[in-house]
Amino acid sequence: MLFSSLISSFLIANSQISPEFIELKKRLENYNFVVKIESPPIRSTYGLLQVKTRTIWIEPLVFELGIALPTLIHEATHAAQLCAGNGEIRSLNLPFSPPNISRPFFTHYNHGLRRHLEAEAYAVQTHPDGYNLVLSLLDKHCNN
Repeated sequence: MLFSSLISSFLIANSQISPEFIELKKRLENYNFVVKIESPPIRSTYGLLQVKTRTIWIEPLVFELGIALPTLIHEATHAAQLCAGNGEIRSLNLPFSPPNISRPFFTHYNHGLRRHLEAEAYAVQTHPDGYNLVLSLLDKHCNN
């Protein structure tokens, strides 16, 4: 926890965290999710939501890559899916799909539901107004 706080403080002090990232992180925490800026427990991932503990990990490297906010939007979509399923992750049945360019990132999942959940997260992440969209999804599904 201390290490995560130090990384967060460093990134904020060096203006590497956008105001939108900070706001989305706060919103997730208000809905009882823990957001850690540290390497996820599964290697080679930029973000991860652990359903059982409602913990979201964000790999610090994403700040250097310039993809911190899209990564958090992706994981926040999974958080909304978890809220919608009342403790079990489920589809939000969104009326749009992710762009074809993102397909290689989720088509390798064999399980149909997992593939669909990832497709939804990429659809929100790449949506032109993905930030406001994910905030509304969290408010709609987690505000119980």
